[in-house]
Amino acid sequence: MKNILVCGGAGFIGSNFVRHMLAKYPDYLITVYDKLTYAGNLDNLLDVSQNPRYSFVQGDICDAAKVDEVISQREIDTIVNFAAETHVDRSLMEPGSFIMTDVYGTYVLLEAAKKHGLARYHQVSTDEVYGQVVVGASCETDRLETRSPYSASKASGDLMTFAYHTSFDVPVTITRGANNIGPYQYPEKVVPVFVTNAIDNLPLPLYGDGLQVRDYQYVLDHCEGIDLVLHRGTLGEAYNLGTGQETRNVDMAHMILDLLGKPRSLIQYVKDRPGHDRRYALDCAKIRALGWQPRHDFAQALEKTVRWYVDNEWWWRKIKSGERWQEYYKKNYAGRELTGQAKAG
Repeated sequence: MKNILVCGGAGFIGSNFVRHMLAKYPDYLITVYDKLTYAGNLDNLLDVSQNPRYSFVQGDICDAAKVDEVISQREIDTIVNFAAETHVDRSLMEPGSFIMTDVYGTYVLLEAAKKHGLARYHQVSTDEVYGQVVVGASCETDRLETRSPYSASKASGDLMTFAYHTSFDVPVTITRGANNIGPYQYPEKVVPVFVTNAIDNLPLPLYGDGLQVRDYQYVLDHCEGIDLVLHRGTLGEAYNLGTGQETRNVDMAHMILDLLGKPRSLIQYVKDRPGHDRRYALDCAKIRALGWQPRHDFAQALEKTVRWYVDNEWWWRKIKSGERWQEYYKKNYAGRELTGQAKAG
């Protein structure tokens, strides 16, 4: 394993993974393959753009001919697939694009891995494939019970990945990560929306009662876990990645406002989204047995994330001032019946 194709490497988690791998493995060559949709952004990779071991190819994982061409020309031996449509809210608006990228695109990459006899195919998945977990924690062998087009498309990709291992002996691994926060996260997800809105004294649109429970992990901790599974994980196995620390969304919003010195009255409760999972929780004993543990607890991860957005307005202001982002924001939040506003303090 030396010549890695990182699909979706210009996105949030993918770009952080590229940065991690280039820093840790001085002999590895990294090719980023990305369609550069709204969430793919070469600004995410500016700091490694001059690294001689990094290269970029613009392309769609659904384009089998292009994928084959890149693998052959770059002598790729490993694929790590971050490429996906990822936002639940968008999947409720346009489920078809999620099926194409997350299911058909995964199939194209698995076919390529089989055809070229690659050393490893790694699928980056999500805890959302388990559905909401009212009590307890999900382990890797639990039933997949998806509740949104996004989670259904990711679960389908997981099942296809396992099928190619069983049917064709493609050497695969999967990681299922909890919610990520950190640098370069596109400001449609809850933490960067809340942070950037708070900086500008705009309302923080909090779904429902705000008591949904999530495990927020720092993106670089997640990348270290993927790296470990890529090198030491058992073929044909999935591994959960999370901190095990549960946080209610309303508490996360309070912490952001407190870090920025903003009033809690900025929180604006809005109508909940359809099928909103109440709680996710992961049993991460399997990855911990390999020697992984997160370097950041939630408070540390959130503080680092908030400080990054404060220090890097050049990155997110270009996005939020763009027509594409504004159109999405209006479409997602306009017309939602307000259910109240938080009290100050």
